[in-house]
Amino acid sequence: MVQAFIEMVMNYYDALETRDPEQREQDLMAKLAQQLAHAKEKSPYYQQLLADIDPASVTSRAALAALPLTRKRDLIELQKQHPPFGGLNTLPAGKALRVFASPGPIYELQGEEADPWRMARVLYAAGFRAGDLAHNCFAYHFTPGAYIFEEGARALGCAVFPGGTGQTEQQVQAMVDLRPNGYIGTPSFLKIILDKADELKADISSLRKAAVSGEAVHPAVRQALRERGMTIRQSYATADLGAIAYESEAEEGLIVEEDALLEIVRPGTGDPVAVGEVGEIVVTTFNPTYPLVRFATGDLSAILAGTSPCGRTNLRIKGWLGRADQTTKVKGMFVHPEQIADIARHHPELQRLRLVVDNPDGQDQMVLHCETAAAGEALAQAVIASIREVTKLRGEVVFCAPGSLANDGKVIEDRRMFS
Repeated sequence: MVQAFIEMVMNYYDALETRDPEQREQDLMAKLAQQLAHAKEKSPYYQQLLADIDPASVTSRAALAALPLTRKRDLIELQKQHPPFGGLNTLPAGKALRVFASPGPIYELQGEEADPWRMARVLYAAGFRAGDLAHNCFAYHFTPGAYIFEEGARALGCAVFPGGTGQTEQQVQAMVDLRPNGYIGTPSFLKIILDKADELKADISSLRKAAVSGEAVHPAVRQALRERGMTIRQSYATADLGAIAYESEAEEGLIVEEDALLEIVRPGTGDPVAVGEVGEIVVTTFNPTYPLVRFATGDLSAILAGTSPCGRTNLRIKGWLGRADQTTKVKGMFVHPEQIADIARHHPELQRLRLVVDNPDGQDQMVLHCETAAAGEALAQAVIASIREVTKLRGEVVFCAPGSLANDGKVIEDRRMFS
């Protein structure tokens, strides 16, 4: 009985993972108020954005949902206006431990905090332990990817081989010589390495576990690794936020990291959606150096009902389900998800909306599909007028029953054929 309890406890990085959900929520809300106060005091961007907000009053999900979003796609312009970090940082660039550039370019900084991207928990769930040698195949050039995982591995007490990307034969030879316990990188590059090792008849059987990110793990890949005696765990992280969610031995969705305050909102809005409904991932973190509040990632997912069979009690998400930024151009005019949300606000009788763009006769046309229980000609004409007012384009309306539109997070669907 005692041995079983010890083994169960060892499955978790710390006691936070099995907290009572109500206690976790209280803890997060207390930290949220503190982080808002810190950001408002130290960050020029948040001084302006939160000028009319009393941080001490933001102690609930509803209060959090009333705060404005900061969208990842806006960082490029913000950083051009207020270089190098758009004013979101609380630490000057010259005092950072490292400064990175992600595609865009978008610049990020690393403070001096230990494991600032909170990856130790993710790696622990993937089976990494103190004394392991981790072969890290994320890029060490420009972007923070490799450092995100390396800092987590070091926090666990692992040694790290900085393999980086490419040079497959050299990667295999290093594995033969060094006998690493685990792989860190993308699943596709792991397959390339394994195939090369098979071709060279090289023994890299020391690899028993893999922590992967950046791509979804195909079930066939997972099974192939199992047949080799390897386990693979995937995680969802971004250069700005660090770890957001991770897979456990249950392999049922991704569990939200304990210091990530996650919301799923309707694309084009900051409004939280119901459990199970697909929407945009919005995250608030408690990084003191780079305090991101209601940071809209542009990625789609949905919250899974219930808790993980592994015993961790935090929220779970389905994983990456696509992109929320569905902006499209119709007759030379951009149409944004925010505009569809604006139309919905004009008409509270409407529920879920989906703008379908097509060109059946070579001419662009827009049809707004609206879930409502109050369909009628007067409402149709009012919605058509709103489409014209908001988008400056003509559009038609189709009413449909509540709950009948696909639950895939799409607000704008482009069906046009161009060939």
